[in-house]
Amino acid sequence: MPPVSPATNRPTEDTAAPDGPPSRDAAALAGVPDVDTLLDLAVGRLGGARRDGQHAMATAVAGSIGSGEHLVVQAGTGTGKSLGYLVPAVRHAVAADERVVVSTATLALQRQVITRDLPLVAEAIGAELPRPASIALLKGWHNYVCVHKVAGGYPTDEPTLFDLPGETAGATDHPPARADGRAAPSLGEQVVRVREWAQETESGDRDDLVPGVSDKAWRQVSVTALECLGQRCPLLAECFPDKARAAAREADVVVTNHAMLGIAAMGSPGVLPEHDVLVVDEAHELADRVTAAATVDLSVPAIEGAARLARRHGGAATEALDAASAAFGTVVGALPAERFPDGLPDGARDAVAAVRDAAREVLSRLKPETGVQKPATPDTGLKMAQSAMLQLFEVAERMAGDPTGHDVLWCSRPGEGGWTADRFGEGASRLHAAPLGVAGLIRTHLLTERTGVFTSATLALGGTFDAVARTFGLGGGSDGEEAPSWRGLDVGSPFDYPRQGILYVAKHLPTPGRDAATEHQLDEIATLVEAAGGRTLGLFSSRRAAVAAAEAMRERLDVPVLCQGDDQLPTLVREFADDPATCLFGTLSLWQGVDVPGPSCQLVLIDRIPFPRPDDPVRSARARAVEAAGGNGFMQVSATHAALLLAQGAGRLVRSTTDRGVVAVLDPRLVTARYGTFLTRSMPGFWQTTDREVAAAALRRLAALG
Repeated sequence: MPPVSPATNRPTEDTAAPDGPPSRDAAALAGVPDVDTLLDLAVGRLGGARRDGQHAMATAVAGSIGSGEHLVVQAGTGTGKSLGYLVPAVRHAVAADERVVVSTATLALQRQVITRDLPLVAEAIGAELPRPASIALLKGWHNYVCVHKVAGGYPTDEPTLFDLPGETAGATDHPPARADGRAAPSLGEQVVRVREWAQETESGDRDDLVPGVSDKAWRQVSVTALECLGQRCPLLAECFPDKARAAAREADVVVTNHAMLGIAAMGSPGVLPEHDVLVVDEAHELADRVTAAATVDLSVPAIEGAARLARRHGGAATEALDAASAAFGTVVGALPAERFPDGLPDGARDAVAAVRDAAREVLSRLKPETGVQKPATPDTGLKMAQSAMLQLFEVAERMAGDPTGHDVLWCSRPGEGGWTADRFGEGASRLHAAPLGVAGLIRTHLLTERTGVFTSATLALGGTFDAVARTFGLGGGSDGEEAPSWRGLDVGSPFDYPRQGILYVAKHLPTPGRDAATEHQLDEIATLVEAAGGRTLGLFSSRRAAVAAAEAMRERLDVPVLCQGDDQLPTLVREFADDPATCLFGTLSLWQGVDVPGPSCQLVLIDRIPFPRPDDPVRSARARAVEAAGGNGFMQVSATHAALLLAQGAGRLVRSTTDRGVVAVLDPRLVTARYGTFLTRSMPGFWQTTDREVAAAALRRLAALG
């Protein structure tokens, strides 16, 4: 592989101590060993070696916590960033007696932090601290089994929609099918197994149930926070989510997830325990997770489901709501599947307002009469009806309000193109509302009066932290509010990217169009995969493109080709890792979630620059807003989105110091377009070429080495 000098276009490491007053916890930390010493203890317990980048990160995190200045720190794969922030976090939490909350985006990292990294750090440095550190895990209410529901305390019929945003985060990690190919157990069998498990589990946490069950089965044994009876529950002493929250209120370090941060960012009180420091790992996903938590939708099935619960469990008349539902269905069914930049059309706004008013009326009927003594045993069915109707009212009120520009409103219809139809199209047209921006929500509800530490392997886009810092609320407010004080730091990576990898851009190919995969692209893929002898991770911009390429390669080449959707994703990744001759093609889940070091992944194929779809309502609205403010909407929204995904996707290639290979991008715009430099500067610093034979020859040499 051609040796070149290390890339010089990466963000430089800023190791200067921030200006300002002495550390706010200097007195509390008097006599406590410094972060360098404690980190050495933790790494030694793991049997690892000193890594300069990890120490630079730990020092910066400690400095940020002490000064109150927010920190954005990029730590490349292999740096050991978990220990880089956990050691200073535990040190501060125990010595200064100030709680730290750590949030991750994925279940895999959350498990790693709470079951391995954090206990190891607490034990390794515990003897050097004033007292042992206590830790806790906190998730959304719906992630825990409800002992009262398992005991028969709730009706058996379930609301079909309106789970609280974020409450089911991670649910897609629990597919119902069996990996061994046998028929999945029935819904009844799954529920029985969960009920038996509920009698023996100590946590009640869904992730501790192995194998998992379907979302529908889990819904039979859990409740949302709004459905919970709270202090009136007869089994409160045994309540798993209540125990988790009580433990979090007493813990020094609390581990949670971005979905919970999203709910907190919406202003919901009491979602997180009081804390002074927030550490956000996998921070590149934070803005999207907060957006998802703040996104709501309205459809006829949702209205009908809430009305049905009100009649069945609250005895409430719903004639007005039923009529409003029918009118809403007629109006929304005639709307185009598009965004409404000036607010809902008048007819749609009137229809939504009618739903809002009718829901308010039903809510008043579901309230207990004044002066009537509450029953000794709470009516759980009534509680479910009230919960569903309240959520219906709040969604309709938000959509029917006067257009303020704070929300993006759009309609999706089943079977019509775009990610909205794929995500929400469940047989009925829907209206959706999402925040135009979440930076202000993050700044106001997550960072006010606390210190934020944001870290990931991919935060410096185009050579600067500014783009991601804005999404964290670290830019100035639209009302002229001064930007919070923050600093960016790139601690580098232990990998020698110019010597370990090649970035090959197929400059000779036509610019990708609407087709899933052109013959030119398929020829290019076949040439490169054949040279690599399989060993290929194919990252595609759409499921249609991934399937088309997989089918074509199965016909042309004599190597196994797996495609996302053939089986559960963990099973496919395991098969890919176990057999170097195997290829795995897929979409977004593979761009960010695959960690396969070794010879099984020596070629990463990217079919096109992953710009957001033109019909993505939220990102297109954000780009328009940037342009209206005098900025470059394409660069700040579309190019930034693409840069982040390219950095994540290209990062799949080198996962250890011994990995070698090629990242092949089949989109010539990466080297021909003006924005190409911005994108390539966001990717690992691989040696670059546009000569296919150079890339193919390198792959053949690697394949020959086995």
